[in-house]
Amino acid sequence: MTTSTQWNLVRRPHGEPVDADFALVEAELGEPAEGQLLVRNTFLSVDPYMRGRMNDARSYVPPFELDQPMTGDAVGVVEAVGGDVTDATGATVEVGDAVLHPYGWRTHALVDGRHARVVDTGLASPSAYLGVMGMTGRTAYAGLVRTAELREGDRVFVSAAAGAVGSLVGQIARLKGASLVIGSAGGPDKVRWAVDEAGFDRVVDYKAQPIAAGLKEAAPEGIDVYFDNVGGDHLEAAISALRVGGRVAMCGAISAYNATEPVPGPSNLFQAIGKRLTLRGFLVSDHEDLRPEFEKEMAGWLAEGRIAWRETAVEGIESAVDGFRSLLAGGNTGKMVVRL
Repeated sequence: MTTSTQWNLVRRPHGEPVDADFALVEAELGEPAEGQLLVRNTFLSVDPYMRGRMNDARSYVPPFELDQPMTGDAVGVVEAVGGDVTDATGATVEVGDAVLHPYGWRTHALVDGRHARVVDTGLASPSAYLGVMGMTGRTAYAGLVRTAELREGDRVFVSAAAGAVGSLVGQIARLKGASLVIGSAGGPDKVRWAVDEAGFDRVVDYKAQPIAAGLKEAAPEGIDVYFDNVGGDHLEAAISALRVGGRVAMCGAISAYNATEPVPGPSNLFQAIGKRLTLRGFLVSDHEDLRPEFEKEMAGWLAEGRIAWRETAVEGIESAVDGFRSLLAGGNTGKMVVRL
């Protein structure tokens, strides 16, 4: 009998999540049934969208259930299979394979084969499939290429430029012909990484100056595309900086995720009329058809050394909640993962 250590949500957080909202428990798992895999997780993903799932509110994804293990992407090693098992792509899964699946926040999981994907650890490290080759990479690609309709020569602004999604958006924009790539990041270390390694042209330190003033200085001629991971003052600054026909890909609003009161919208939204702006929200799950194109292009860029990516890892299942809270507070550069 395999024992899994897992994080359950036991109370809906009010504002910033606290220890009492979670419980670390032990659960016994049976043997895998026909078509199932027993997976020992090696890396877990913690992502900003998970904060919304902790609320009991209708959204694009169901809320976490109380007193049940939370879910999220994970990569692990198959330790047992129930009969002949194939993954979501139809590939045969064998003991020892590395697989990506949606049962994170725990050390072990029983996974239906159709919910798993065998990953190529010769192409990239297992944890890369939670980041640059995974959902965050696909989010950056779909949001920029399809939602923002990036065009050659565009001037692009990306918030949270040192984060998992933002750092890739800037690099993909450059590879696809943007004429100027500007980012925002909090603190000199993140700014330095985004410029020196991720290749942004200019990065505004929003902790050192108001983002509106910094963006005006960095892009005096304006911008054509804004990829929004932050919302709030960043979205307001971007609306002022956008040129006629500008486009906004609305991916996230991490500045408001722990808010306990309604957050006002941008005070300058009226500018969208005269500038004929497009503000469009998107979910990566709506663009599954782009996965093959993304995986081919990203694999090529990685092989050629044209993409810089970074992880911030916390160690052990016991640290998963702390890692998640650190993520919401901006404590990561690149993708935040939990290493088991």
